[in-house]
Amino acid sequence: MNTVVASVKHWSQDWGVAWSRFWFTPAQPHTLALLRILAGGMMFYTHLVWTLHLGAFLGPNSWVTREASLKLHEDTYAWSYWWLGLTDSPLVMWTLHLVALAVFAMLTLGLFTRVVSVLAWFMAVAYCHRLVGAMFGLDQTNTMIAMYLMLGPAGAVWSIDRWRATRRAARAGEAPPVVHSTVSANVATRLLQLHLCIVYLFGGIGKMRGELWWDGSALWYALANYEYQSLVMTWVIQAPWLIALLSAVTMFWETFYCFMVWPRLTRPIALGLAFFIHGGIAAFMGMITFGLAMIFANLAFVPPETVRSLVEGRLNRKGRGGQGAPPETSETPLVRQRTARRIRETVSARLRTPN
Repeated sequence: MNTVVASVKHWSQDWGVAWSRFWFTPAQPHTLALLRILAGGMMFYTHLVWTLHLGAFLGPNSWVTREASLKLHEDTYAWSYWWLGLTDSPLVMWTLHLVALAVFAMLTLGLFTRVVSVLAWFMAVAYCHRLVGAMFGLDQTNTMIAMYLMLGPAGAVWSIDRWRATRRAARAGEAPPVVHSTVSANVATRLLQLHLCIVYLFGGIGKMRGELWWDGSALWYALANYEYQSLVMTWVIQAPWLIALLSAVTMFWETFYCFMVWPRLTRPIALGLAFFIHGGIAAFMGMITFGLAMIFANLAFVPPETVRSLVEGRLNRKGRGGQGAPPETSETPLVRQRTARRIRETVSARLRTPN
């Protein structure tokens, strides 16, 4: 009996340490910073498009009126400042829209990031709820990424905020401020990763319920639909085996993405297929913005050390940072190791303490 109790206790201790390490190991902010630039730019562009026919979408005589939009969200917890009566005024409508574009631009550039990241999420959700019937997966992906950017230090590097902090330090004759690894960066990234896994899992389950994915013809109906064609792909009908293979691979990948993306051995396969499939959607089906947004979301699984090495290494090769990475971030791995060890020791001590 004592052996069983000891085994369970040891198993619980290992799981407690693993859980704490998964969520609370400090991480560098470089992955979040890259997502801020890419997703922020996408949010700015996609909302800028509304400007072409803003009155038709948000004005008092819009295609989907404010009253109809409210009715469609009846008995839900949805909200939007576009439902307020004041937005029927063209002046107010354009002012709110231009302010939103300014917020998305500031998020992309990393100016007052901690504030504008919250505002960007708030405004993006408001647009989604008001523009029911005119939104699709791109808008949902934008708001998903924005929701987690506001939880972490997305403006800690590669931002105007960082440039201003460095400049203030130089004026004071001090060294540039240290770019710390933080728990909030890790938590924000983990939440985005898990959210993405849930999206793919239910998307895959939905595909498995359709006959077209099982008989291998689903991809053909997508490619042959002129509404979504950006390149003529009907020639693939000459290779029905290829259509069936790609349909099966897509369904398998989407269903089992959440299992393949975590082990280091299969992660490159999961991310490579994500790039291939979403890149194909962007190139061949006319949904360039959606395909790119999903590729951006998958970058959450790229370690910040890899992102930093690739981005700063490329900048250095172009002569924009000839002195290499700033020394303040070079000690981060040691800091992370010490913090992780401290977490393991804390969890172990608590599990060993009798109730």
